Amino acid sequence: MSVIYKICPADLWRAAEREGVFRGAPVDLADGFIHFSTATQVAETAAKHFAGQTDLVLVRVRAEKLGDRLRWEPSRGGALFPHLYGYLDLRDVHKVEPLPLGTGRHHAFPSLEP
Repeated sequence: MSVIYKICPADLWRAAEREGVFRGAPVDLADGFIHFSTATQVAETAAKHFAGQTDLVLVRVRAEKLGDRLRWEPSRGGALFPHLYGYLDLRDVHKVEPLPLGTGRHHAFPSLEP
């Protein structure tokens, strides 16, 4: 089992919970897929795209639940990142937890699963 991660503003996630589906953040909608990161990539994703932001959640999804809609594609420095083509059904979400800012205004991540 591999877990992938989505960082999301809490208000956007609450809207998805009301609907039962996450359609993506503005950047996802613009790019045509939902951006995810692996456990080894997610801290860099937070630093690069969410620096200093508060009121975020960390969404964990088991990659195998997404089937062939999940594609591993090159991004930063040629690393393969998980991209979901289509919506994320919230029944496929493993866990959602707050992603607070810690010391030095860096996000304080919980223990991550590979």
